[in-house]
Amino acid sequence: MLDLTNVRVQAHQALQLIYVVTSAYMFWKFLSLVSNSSSPIVVVLSGSMEPAFQRGDILFLWNRDTLNKVGDVVVYEIKDKVIPIVHRVVREHHSLSKQLLLTKGDNNPVDDLGLYAYNQMYLNSQNDLLGTVKGYFPLVGYVTILITENVYFKYALLGFMGITTLLGNE
Repeated sequence: MLDLTNVRVQAHQALQLIYVVTSAYMFWKFLSLVSNSSSPIVVVLSGSMEPAFQRGDILFLWNRDTLNKVGDVVVYEIKDKVIPIVHRVVREHHSLSKQLLLTKGDNNPVDDLGLYAYNQMYLNSQNDLLGTVKGYFPLVGYVTILITENVYFKYALLGFMGITTLLGNE
């Protein structure tokens, strides 16, 4: 015999999960729209910007500035690479139509010329930038690093979530 109470509880839990996922997605899209950035929040993955930003810091980006200045910290993507890079502008050139930037990590000995795409001398601020850093939360994003770099942590977290879900049903 079908127990309708159990079906209702499971349907309620499924709807709550859908609500959480869609709410997070809507919040992300809202931030993208407001900041004019496809990725309005990024996590610092390396120590190249120490001491300004530590590994695991969450950065908030803004992409509505018309020009970046020397000293601004920007986040950019290189063609055919998926990981964004957080570095400081060390040189800029601009005309009425575009701005070109040269960047460098604060903790790196040389500029980013070696990181750019083949034959690329500067970043085009209109095409290559995800945004300029306008704020951050220190070390909050370290969970993201643990999940992506440590398989055991990822499985332990999934197991913990599964156990709490099973215990929550009883």
